[in-house]
Amino acid sequence: MEKQHTPVGRFAPTPSGRMHLGNVFAALLSYLSVKSRGGSWILRMEDLDTLRTKEEYAALLREDLRWLGLRWDEETEAQSRRSAVYDRYFELLREKDLIYPCYCTRSQLHNVNAPHLSDGTYVYPGTCRSLTMEQRLAQSRKPSWRVMVPDREFSFPDLVQGPYRENLAADCGDFVVRRADGVYVYQLAVTVDDGEAGVTEVCRGWDLLSSAPRQMYLQELFGFSHPAYAHIPMLMAPEGRRLSKRDQDLDMGALRQRLRPEQILGVLAQAAGIMPSADPISADELAAHFRWDQVQGREIVVNALAELY
Repeated sequence: MEKQHTPVGRFAPTPSGRMHLGNVFAALLSYLSVKSRGGSWILRMEDLDTLRTKEEYAALLREDLRWLGLRWDEETEAQSRRSAVYDRYFELLREKDLIYPCYCTRSQLHNVNAPHLSDGTYVYPGTCRSLTMEQRLAQSRKPSWRVMVPDREFSFPDLVQGPYRENLAADCGDFVVRRADGVYVYQLAVTVDDGEAGVTEVCRGWDLLSSAPRQMYLQELFGFSHPAYAHIPMLMAPEGRRLSKRDQDLDMGALRQRLRPEQILGVLAQAAGIMPSADPISADELAAHFRWDQVQGREIVVNALAELY
């Protein structure tokens, strides 16, 4: 009989401002998914960008989660303190002869005659992959570091968006794992963090859907299992704008002045398709009703909260 493993989920916010309703939505669905099956929920601060992130925002974030009734079982070490850990995995890629320095500037990358995806991002054409040692030594700028990708398709059944596949060579190209300033990028850091924490499922916004194949490739290189993925819809303001920390749309500071936690969770539960109405409900009560096949994949316009003010 196959051994059943305890589900492990995580909420990994960037403490660059007060949480808004979209952040709460991601936290809630991540929490409900594992708690509905008796699993554990990890909190992790993704603060690689130390110029934008602050501990005061991290403290507010923890307090807001407690107020909402979303209790984490463990808080793992923040990314800003894990450079030495990432160094080890970077060296593993070097030992496998899978990384190389890239001297391309941002303008060169965007002006190069290379395929561009529908979102405007480029497919890296491998410009620096075959530079000789002499050519590298002649460069005057510090390089970023890219990992070589295979001409191979990665696919998975997303719990919300359905089947997704991507050929890394054709649809992405060799991607950066460490910036020129020595800071490790999201793809490497999140793969290592999730792998070492034993995360079995990743719930995050659908805008990160294309990141999954890159992380699946790194998971294979580092010896980690693939988690399940759930890329949830984005919450939109009534006029069609995406909710943003920068715009302070429906942030927790404003919400807590007007509403109870159960009211906020009730509105989000109805918006997601988990509950038929927006009646107030606690997170733990919601867990008994949660199924991923209830959650819609398209963008959700948030307007019910205004009726409660």
